[in-house]
Formats: sequence, C-alpha cells, structure tokens
Amino acid sequence: MDLQLKDKVIIVTGAAKGIGEGIVKVLAAEGAIPVIVGRSEADNLKTQAEVAALGAEVFQVVAELTDPASSELAVKSVLEKYGRIDGLVNNAGVNDGVGLESGSYEGFMASLHKNVVHYYLMAHYALPALKQSKGSIVNITSKTAETGQGGTSAYAAANGGRNALTREWAVELLKYGIRVNAVVVAECWTPLYEKWINSLSNPEEKLASIVKNIPLENRMTTAEEIANAVAFLLSGKSSHTTGQLIHVDGGYVHLDRALANA
Repeated sequence: MDLQLKDKVIIVTGAAKGIGEGIVKVLAAEGAIPVIVGRSEADNLKTQAEVAALGAEVFQVVAELTDPASSELAVKSVLEKYGRIDGLVNNAGVNDGVGLESGSYEGFMASLHKNVVHYYLMAHYALPALKQSKGSIVNITSKTAETGQGGTSAYAAANGGRNALTREWAVELLKYGIRVNAVVVAECWTPLYEKWINSLSNPEEKLASIVKNIPLENRMTTAEEIANAVAFLLSGKSSHTTGQLIHVDGGYVHLDRALANA
C-alpha cells in the first residue's frame, strides 16, 4: 500500500533510538523526509547516517526537550531547512520511576517536563505550519495511564496527559482538518527495555514472566510494528481517523491475559 507520504516532512522526537528510530526508518522507507529530534548529536547522526545509507533524505536537530525553549528552536530549525511541516510525532520520554512513596515534588515536576510538557510545546510551535499543510499529529503514549504499573506516578500522570491532549487537540483542530491520534505502547522491545531487563538479577526469568501474559503470540511488540501504525495514522489512508488511542500491544491492555496461556 502506498501511504502517499513521499516528500512529507515529519518531525519525530526521541528519534535516535528505540521506537523513535523505528518510526524514522519506516517513514524513510515510505519516501517521507523524517526529522530526527534528540538530545544526543552523536546518536542523532548515527541514525541519520544509517537512514541516509539507504538512499533516503533525513535531517536531524539536537534539542534537549526538557528545556522549554528547545521545542521552539527545533521547530524553527525544521522550517528554516524545509519551509514546511507535514506531520509531528511526539515520542520522546522516559519511565523514570518517580513513585508516590519514593518521589518528591521536584522529581514529579521534572518528570512531567521529560514526558508531557514538550508534547504540548512541540505541537504549539509546529501548529502554524501544520495548519498550512493540513498535517497530522501522532502522540506515542504508554499503557501505564490505563493499567498502572506501581512506583511510577509521574510517568503514569504524563501519559494520562498525553491521552487527554490527543482527544483535546483532535477537537480543537477539527476546523483546520488536522487529525490527531495516539499509539499506545505496552511491552515493546527497545534498547532501553533491554537495558532494564539486563539490569535485573534474573533477566531471563523476568522476561519470560512478561511475555507469557501478552495474549497474541506471547511475544514483545517490535518497534517496527509501532512504527507501521504511526505511518498509517500520519498518512491520507487514515483520512477519517482522529481522536483515537490505538493500542498496538498484542492485546495486552484489553484482552483477558488468562487467554495468553489458554
């Protein structure tokens, strides 16, 4: 299926690794021009080089998105380079373990800046260009807003905010024809996830206990599977889809997990 994304300029935050990297590579394969926004220039350039080696055009912007001013500067850099923005994928963030018992005011507020404030700011600054292009926004969110996890109050709150912003923006931007959707991630295999698993005393046992509760095929979701959904939602092939929270999770959130071992 041709998603008609050729030459579309699409910003992806947190795009140098993991899910963001997967999104960049799928968009490039569809002929889009992905823009990597990330805090590490070395990581950005590595992913940019890998994508460029496949013959695709790709741009990168270094931005520490916990700094509110960086969102505006990132958007300005893209507009200076291309003069347009056709899509925005808000993806950057981290499950930083700021819990109710173990957290603090400072930690909680810092986590919101890491995980949701820049979602708002990137969309705010990109909006004039998106209005011109009648573009689309996709927010990457986490199951923690719906299922809870324990010990991660700030991240759960941020993801609840991401979900709410998806619906709110979908309503506010109807008059411009701008569609806004979210892809909800549950258990997705990324370098960060692998690092966490390997930090445990019993990594193989822990991983097995997780995947056995994923109903479809008892396996982790891949970054490419998340990316395929994102590309579809950015494309004109999803032209009447807006305000939706799409779970790409092998049934983890909504299906009876007892089915996983049936």
